[in-house]
Amino acid sequence: MDLTQGTGKEKNDRAKKMMLWFGIVSLIMGFAGWTSAYIVSSSREDWISDFKLPQAFFISTAILILSSITYMLAKKAIKNDKAKVGTNWLWVTLGLGVTFIVFQFVGFSEMVSKGYYFTGPTSNIRLSYIFLIAAVHIVHVVAGIISLLVVLFNQIRGKYDSDEYLGVSLGATFWHFLDILWVYLISFMYLVG
Repeated sequence: MDLTQGTGKEKNDRAKKMMLWFGIVSLIMGFAGWTSAYIVSSSREDWISDFKLPQAFFISTAILILSSITYMLAKKAIKNDKAKVGTNWLWVTLGLGVTFIVFQFVGFSEMVSKGYYFTGPTSNIRLSYIFLIAAVHIVHVVAGIISLLVVLFNQIRGKYDSDEYLGVSLGATFWHFLDILWVYLISFMYLVG
């Protein structure tokens, strides 16, 4: 397929998709760097190997997986011209996204209550990586929530239907990526200890 062919709208849509994928690849590279550094640092003498991840992190993982399902249901409803149903699922996804962030901070609080800090005399390199990786992921979930708010606003305005739903597709793709990324990160931090 020649990417220079097509209408202006088709070219614009392809450009938007490519920009999203460039962003996703750059995020993968960043998190690959942090997880690589985590592995290298795990051989240090001061590495805490008996640390257990906060229970709230696992609860938030289930919440984020559920939010990906609700985003899929929203997209399916919009593609089937069920605007009200699609809008409702987008609202549910938004609520779950915010709940995910709340549980991440509950997890941070659990770590701090056990005397583990990001920096300072009672910090540890492993815990610093866990705080960093989770916090950077939260920042990206906030970006996903902003994207979701734009999709929700456009959906309420009636911009999407079975013929035009690129914004929903792009938002959903980014959201699913964040979900898969977190499942990878929590599994990684759980297994590499």
